[in-house]
Amino acid sequence: MTSIDRHPGPERYDLMREKTVEQKLVKAVKNRGGICPKLVCPGFDGMPDRLVLLPDGKVGFVEVKAPGEKPRPLQVSRHNLLRSLGLQVFTLDDITAIPRMLDEIGGKHDNPSNG
Repeated sequence: MTSIDRHPGPERYDLMREKTVEQKLVKAVKNRGGICPKLVCPGFDGMPDRLVLLPDGKVGFVEVKAPGEKPRPLQVSRHNLLRSLGLQVFTLDDITAIPRMLDEIGGKHDNPSNG
């Protein structure tokens, strides 16, 4: 084990916190009967991290950030582009905001069979 492994720098802590927010989002979407695949767009940087697909055709894009972090300028530009197309885009840096965000997307009911 290196000293980096024992004492991660601030960037590594941010990544770990972002990963925690992302994991909670994926679980919450699953509990509502949806899926939340990671969005990978080669050649089109700045797209949101996750695509939220909920029952009844409800769709939203989610940029996941560590608590307190903000999207980069290119990400803001992509979010605005998606919004101009009539799509919902959210920046998520707080796990307590997940239920409200999913309600806005349209997944208002938990699916007990997926819990």
